[in-house]
Amino acid sequence: QVQLRESGGGLVQAGGSLRLSCAASGRTFSVYSMGWFRQAPGKEREVVAAISRYVSTTYYTDSVKGRFTVSRDNAKNTVFLQMDSLKPEDTAVYYCAATSQLLVAIPTQRDFGSWGQGTQVTVSS
Repeated sequence: QVQLRESGGGLVQAGGSLRLSCAASGRTFSVYSMGWFRQAPGKEREVVAAISRYVSTTYYTDSVKGRFTVSRDNAKNTVFLQMDSLKPEDTAVYYCAATSQLLVAIPTQRDFGSWGQGTQVTVSS
């Protein structure tokens, strides 16, 4: 099983940027499809973005399209989430997750078996 650790969260003003990283250890990183999820207080965990194994096709939820970019560096066992034009409604704990399966059309948390501990992102208005 893969172990995941997120970093890069913090406090930023609206319109600013953050780059989240998720470092993986364990099995060969390239075999995993990776996802970024977030959970705001009182809300369910939702998918933000995902990137498939091998061919690196991507998925974004509508609310972050054009603002967030997911990428991976298999040589460094790391997946990234570049977040630009941040809004207060992006405030949440962000989690990375891994699955050894190909991405489905609309990923959900049930599709992922390994999770990091999360990193807090706070966007002030």
